[in-house]
Amino acid sequence: MPVPHALPARGRVGVVLPRDLPVAEVLPYARRAEELGFDQIWVVEDLGWRGGIAQAASVLADTTNVTVGIGILPAGARNVCFAAMELATLAQLHPGRVLAGIGHGMPDWMRRAGSWPDSPLTLIKEYTTALRRLLRGEPGPANGRYVRCEGVVLTETPDVVPPVVLGVRGPRSQKAAGGVADGLLLAEPAAPAYITASLQHLGTAATTAAPEVVTYDAAAVDDDEEAALARVRTGLEAIGEPDLAAHIDPLPFAAELRAHRAACPDARHFARTMPAAWVRELSVAGTPSQARAAIDARHAAGATSVVLAPAGPDALASLDSLARALDQRP
Repeated sequence: MPVPHALPARGRVGVVLPRDLPVAEVLPYARRAEELGFDQIWVVEDLGWRGGIAQAASVLADTTNVTVGIGILPAGARNVCFAAMELATLAQLHPGRVLAGIGHGMPDWMRRAGSWPDSPLTLIKEYTTALRRLLRGEPGPANGRYVRCEGVVLTETPDVVPPVVLGVRGPRSQKAAGGVADGLLLAEPAAPAYITASLQHLGTAATTAAPEVVTYDAAAVDDDEEAALARVRTGLEAIGEPDLAAHIDPLPFAAELRAHRAACPDARHFARTMPAAWVRELSVAGTPSQARAAIDARHAAGATSVVLAPAGPDALASLDSLARALDQRP
């Protein structure tokens, strides 16, 4: 009988493996992240870059204990039966070290790939329900509008079932996640106010009493706070985009942020002239103790895993500086 995922309850800190990391640095980056004591490494699947399953398999094979998350696999791009087979295989080979992030995918990418459904919410609900059942070794549910796997059963299933979290932004999708998933993956920026709002959307109908809540944030750590804030600003250029409205709405300075974005000629100018207080709220940046305080604030708001996306031109070199925030752990 498969058992639920056996991850610690909360307090984890991870790093993102950047999508544009030179291929020769991918495995050295993963090994160094594990050596430095990060709990998780999250790989990215964005159209035109690298595949999430292939990256996760390689990182798992080249490390020993670190947990590897896939964030995210677009539901419209992968048949659920075959996605379940891939994830189950990873979880069999690396018990307790796999997390699966599923999402809608970016609409423009998915449309170009011919994989954007008329009802993304219907698809994600059907897909997640079926995926979790298949990973547990249960027969696939009745065929739905999009997902067809009725009666399919995986012969090979993991002893430790990987959690399935939904990488979704808005209230309706997050509410749906509460009924079908093991939790949420919140893309950057994931300020504490956004985490709190997302948990409220997830609601009391969550499939588990202790949902996984994984957050991404641009991050930079330096003994010189101003140097860290300057470096992290490049990771905040997209903050004013319309699809990030759900991230912005809960912030006390949401109206001022939108007005600032409207007054700026471009995203680069917007990020470079943003008040330092906003940068601190929208990232994990500053001295090691300041970065640790930002991580702790996200955990206090309900995040079980705070995942840092290294800002700056050299992601591999940034790992050592980010790990200094780990040294501040109480």
